[in-house]
Amino acid sequence: MRRAPKPTGVAISVLASTDPVLRESALAGLVLGSPTTVAVRHDLAIDDALLRRIVIDATGVVEDEQVPLEHACLSCCVREDAVPTLARLAADGRWTDVVLALPATAEPLPAVRALEVATGPDGALAGCRLATTVAVTDLDAVEADLLGDTLCGERGLELADDDERPIGEASAAQLEQADLVVTTGASATGSGLVDRLRGVGTRRIDGLHGLNAHDLAAGRHDRAAAERRAHPLGARGGEGVGGAGPRVGRLGDRSWTLVLESPRPFAPERLLRNVEGLGTGPIRARGIFRVANRPDSACLWDSAGGQTCIADLGPWDLAAAGAAPQTRICIVGAGDEKEARALRERIVEAFFDALVTEVEAADGGLQWLGRADVLSPWLGDRSAA
Repeated sequence: MRRAPKPTGVAISVLASTDPVLRESALAGLVLGSPTTVAVRHDLAIDDALLRRIVIDATGVVEDEQVPLEHACLSCCVREDAVPTLARLAADGRWTDVVLALPATAEPLPAVRALEVATGPDGALAGCRLATTVAVTDLDAVEADLLGDTLCGERGLELADDDERPIGEASAAQLEQADLVVTTGASATGSGLVDRLRGVGTRRIDGLHGLNAHDLAAGRHDRAAAERRAHPLGARGGEGVGGAGPRVGRLGDRSWTLVLESPRPFAPERLLRNVEGLGTGPIRARGIFRVANRPDSACLWDSAGGQTCIADLGPWDLAAAGAAPQTRICIVGAGDEKEARALRERIVEAFFDALVTEVEAADGGLQWLGRADVLSPWLGDRSAA
C-alpha cells in the first residue's frame, strides 16, 4: 500500500467563529501548543473604517497594526491585507504554519477562494498551501444562534454598515463550509444541529483541547469538496418528507431534518403566496428550486434567522454542475416535538401547494409566458437569466 505524500510548504489554515471569545481561546491554544505556529487575527472597526491586524505566536504579540479601509468591500479589504501579511510571515523562516482568524461572523469561503488563487504557481503565496478550514462553535449557543432572529449588528459583529444578516446565517455558513468543526459545550440538541449542517466528509472535534496546530497543518483542503458543500444542492439530509426527528441514541437531542424534493417547479404566484409558510420559523433551510416561467434557470433558496433569500443562479447546467433539474430544499430545525411537528406540517403543506400540478406541468410552462413575472423583484428580469 502506498503512503500519501507528506505535505510540504508553509501550511495556511483558516479559522472562523461567530463568538470572538471562543475564537481567541482557540487561537491561544493553537500558538501556545506549537512554537512553530503563528496566527493572524483580523477585526473590523466599522465606525472608524479600520481593519485591525494582530499577529501572535507562542512568545506573545508579534504585531498589532491598524489599517485604513479604503473602500466599501470589507471582506475584500481583509483578504487584501491577509495575502501580503501571510506571504511575509511565510518567508520569515520562524514558523512552519500559519492560522488566519477571520473577523467574527465572516464566512470562510470568500477568503479561502482568494487564498487558493494566491497559493497558485504564480501567486503571492506560491510555495504555501491551504491546509484546513475550521469553524469553532459553542454547542450550548448553537440552537439560539442558528434558529433565532438576532442580527449580527445587535451584537456588534456586523461586517459592514449595511450588514443585516442574522447570526444564524453566519453560523450556518461557517458550519456548512468548514473542513473541521470544533465544539465546546454539552447541549445534545446543539450537537445534533452541528452534525446535521456540517458537510459530508468533514471532521468534528469536541473540546478545544483536541484542537492541534500540527493536525491542522497536516490537512489538505479539497477545493472541489468545499465548493460542493457550499453549493445549495450540497445541503445535507436524507430523511425525506416522511422522516424527521432526533437521532437514535442521543438523549435530549431535539434537532430534526426535513428534505423536500420534487422534479416539478414552483408556480410563481403560488410560491410568492407560500414564501412565509416555507421560510419562517426557527429553521435553517437551504436548497435549489425551479420556477415554471424560468424553465432553464436554477434558483437559490436560503433561509436563516427568520429571513429568506431567493436568487436566480443562472442556467441550470452551470449552477447545478450536471445535476438533474429539480426542486430540493433541506430544512433543519429543533424544538419541542409537538411544536416541531406542527411547523413541519406547515412547511410541507406550503411546499406542495407552491409546486405546479401535473396538469400545469403538461404544457411546459407556456401558460406563464404571457403573464407578469411576480418574482422579478427578487429574481431579476427573465430575459437576463
